[in-house]
Amino acid sequence: MAKILDRLLLFLYSLSIGILSVIAILLLSGAIPDTLEIQDGPAAYIAAIAVAVILFLLSIRFFYISLRRDRASQPSVDQRTEYGDIQISMETIENLSLKAAGKVKGIRDLKSRIRVSQAGLEIMIRAVVDGEHSLPLLTTEVQRQVHDFVQETTGIPVADVSVYIANLTQSPSFKSRVE
Repeated sequence: MAKILDRLLLFLYSLSIGILSVIAILLLSGAIPDTLEIQDGPAAYIAAIAVAVILFLLSIRFFYISLRRDRASQPSVDQRTEYGDIQISMETIENLSLKAAGKVKGIRDLKSRIRVSQAGLEIMIRAVVDGEHSLPLLTTEVQRQVHDFVQETTGIPVADVSVYIANLTQSPSFKSRVE
């Protein structure tokens, strides 16, 4: 959202500076008659026109930047095979880790973050558990599932899987009513 606002402000700024510099160039060059008198002579006119032209060129550059599409690529993990290059986005690896962790019973509200290190992928899983299962067994199972699934699916070595238990879900308690 902030990036869109920044581009909009840059667009409006460059448009207004561009219009002002064109008006200044036209006034100073005599294309538009004016009643403006400058006492310093031709040197002041040349300096004012130079500043207006520089502002105009800067506004064109800012205008272009505000309108162009962002071509920056998403972060990815790159692999080289005998057939060519493979790029797997970090978002794909996050979704694969969430899919693997979601297969473990007792885990809810998963979130993941991926970092790339020299040893391989470092996967951090944040989860909420139901509290009905042993936490050491549950976290070990999540680590094993995520490690094996991501490594088998992507072919990228997984160095570490960290599991953070954020909270415990409260199971709804139903009171039976006798009528």
